[in-house]
Amino acid sequence: QVQLVESGGGLVQAGGSLRLSCAASGRVLRINSMGWFRQAPGKQRELVASITSGGSTNYGDSVKGRFTISRDNAKSTVYLQMNSLKPEDTAVYYCAAEMGWGPEYDYWGQGTQVTVSS
Repeated sequence: QVQLVESGGGLVQAGGSLRLSCAASGRVLRINSMGWFRQAPGKQRELVASITSGGSTNYGDSVKGRFTISRDNAKSTVYLQMNSLKPEDTAVYYCAAEMGWGPEYDYWGQGTQVTVSS
């Protein structure tokens, strides 16, 4: 089992920045990739960014150049630095862990709200 706890969400004005953190516990050595997803009201959940155990990253088109994902393996924590925030970035952001068992993410955090005001 893996437990994920997100933090760092909040209210910010357009153009501002936030950094989300996701602390993992449990069988963290078996985590393959970690990702950040978001879901806005009335919309499907979408991938924001992901990072593999080797450090390879992938970003959704809407956040490229503005968001940066990173991980600190010693702390079992993944971060999402969000710059130049836009009102359309408003969503609940979820951290997820993929264990390599299949194509889907296997464990999810409870989510943290990010609200960007115009």
